[in-house]
Amino acid sequence: MSRSFLYSLALLTPMLTAPALAQSPWSGSIGAGVMMLPDYLGSNDYQSRAVPDLQLNYGDFAYLSWRDGLGVNLYQHQDWTISPFLGYHVGRDNEGDISTFKKVDAGMTAGLRVSYQPGAWRYSVTAQAPVTGDVSGYKASLRAHLQEQIAPKWYVGITPSLSYSSSQWTQDMFNVSARDAARSGLNQYKAESGYLRLGLSGNISYQFADHWALTGIAGVTQLTGDAKDSPIVKQVGDATQMLTGMVVSYQF
Repeated sequence: MSRSFLYSLALLTPMLTAPALAQSPWSGSIGAGVMMLPDYLGSNDYQSRAVPDLQLNYGDFAYLSWRDGLGVNLYQHQDWTISPFLGYHVGRDNEGDISTFKKVDAGMTAGLRVSYQPGAWRYSVTAQAPVTGDVSGYKASLRAHLQEQIAPKWYVGITPSLSYSSSQWTQDMFNVSARDAARSGLNQYKAESGYLRLGLSGNISYQFADHWALTGIAGVTQLTGDAKDSPIVKQVGDATQMLTGMVVSYQF
């Protein structure tokens, strides 16, 4: 499974699920679709990929999803939730212009998520650090999510986000070693600090049958700082990353 695809799902999963229809401890959705995604984070080359969709919840206690990982809601009080979780960092698939680069292996992360939902908007702050794979350091993210019904069977959602990757995380993803530079023709490069990534995603869903929905998705992220200045992005890529897609899901 492509790691760039998993990265994009990590950004979009919260938009692929409408409110659960069944009254049961278990709820969520499962489905599949097609998305147009960059070859890797920072690439300007795109390709279409078949993608799965998964979101599982066991009441208010536990969850499993592409975006949030596997977590347990240890603390819930009024509008606040605190959840330790196991996640996944996608590493980097070296395709196209960086196919000669050393591969950055994916791995597991461990983290903590604090969520606040006083009304229709849900806000979350997440911090995580890799425990396996080739990436080290840490990443912190701030997200807001709104999902609203606008007409019978129609839902829209929006998710602005901001994330910070530490200097070590940035180096592991965007450095160009002497070996990689010699093989690819790109300039050698070492990131000196972490970087911010800004994101905005939207979706529109139509519930065309009982438990079934069709969702259209669009999103954009902007790389900044030392990630944007990396030859991987500056010479052969693009700091602005787009993605679009369509997903069919079964909700339960």
